[in-house]
Amino acid sequence: MKTPVERLSLRKRLALEVFRKMRENQKAMHPLRQLFWECTQRCNVRCKHCGSDCKSTTTVPDMPAADFLRVIDSITPHVNPHEVNIVITGGEPLVREDLEEVGLALYQRGYPWGMVTNGLYLSASRLQSLLEAGLHSMTVSLDGFADDHNWLRGNPQSHERAMNAIRLMARESELTWDVVTCVNRRNYPYLEQLKGALYEAGVRHWRLFTIFPVGRAARYPEFQLDDKDFRGLMEFIRRTRQEGKVMAGYGCEGFLGSYEAEVRDSFYICNAGISVASVLADGSISACPSIRADYSQGNIYRDDFMEVWEHRFQPFRDRAWMKKGACASCAFFRYCEGNGMHLHDANGDLLFCHLERLKGAFACEP
Repeated sequence: MKTPVERLSLRKRLALEVFRKMRENQKAMHPLRQLFWECTQRCNVRCKHCGSDCKSTTTVPDMPAADFLRVIDSITPHVNPHEVNIVITGGEPLVREDLEEVGLALYQRGYPWGMVTNGLYLSASRLQSLLEAGLHSMTVSLDGFADDHNWLRGNPQSHERAMNAIRLMARESELTWDVVTCVNRRNYPYLEQLKGALYEAGVRHWRLFTIFPVGRAARYPEFQLDDKDFRGLMEFIRRTRQEGKVMAGYGCEGFLGSYEAEVRDSFYICNAGISVASVLADGSISACPSIRADYSQGNIYRDDFMEVWEHRFQPFRDRAWMKKGACASCAFFRYCEGNGMHLHDANGDLLFCHLERLKGAFACEP
């Protein structure tokens, strides 16, 4: 017997089919729409859930700004810069002192750009200098109230500085920004209170993720929500969206059955390698920076970026190889195609399935 999460309305199934056909067309066209730059692997905190295992010092040096800008100049003849969003990430981008130089160069070339930060080094003056360099968007991580956030981030000042960053962003009417939260067993019980605190601080867009067992997070199985709480998170997000005060959304990790289009702005899709690419600190050409190095497709120091983008990335655009294990007989594979690429190990095996977790939650009900 199907669980409620598997029983989709006819309307939703038809919408999913339309979306699937659009996705197939997107794969064929693979227009570059978002480019991540891992500008550094250095970081000023030591998060217990870090997927990349970044460090305060690293054997991988920061990529010189000129090297990344050469990549941008090689891309520019092939794209409309106004349609390609550059996201600077790390590590922690704000450990670099030349972000304004890079940002201004991107702005002058017509590219909108933003960054993902933990907020520890974001002061009012630094934010102003970034805005003057054309900063368009920013995401700050906040993983709970002070005790739990600082415990997870490994820095006693992290929560205070992240909240300060949020308040600074809230004052800038021209800045597009949001807050991202990694939901785990410690912060799950008080998501309602956290939502209220974020709203009071000016947050109107809030992305929630669950922690996946890669990097340091693999050492802490207790980070994982059980099936019941995972479903509870979906209910919380759906309820929050219906309230309309804070636009909450679940991350782009996996297919969610009957929750599709109710806890995100659209249906599930992993755009890694389809419209999303990245240049990593060592020059690797990849897709979403959360994906294992095994799936890199080239390197800027020996390959032309656009040649790689146009003629490689087959594992991302044809995901039939994912139809194995639990996915082999799943009726929803046509919509999910094996979940997010970052949830696959070196052998291509799926670490966990979101739909199975939801089915487990319903199966446990009396």
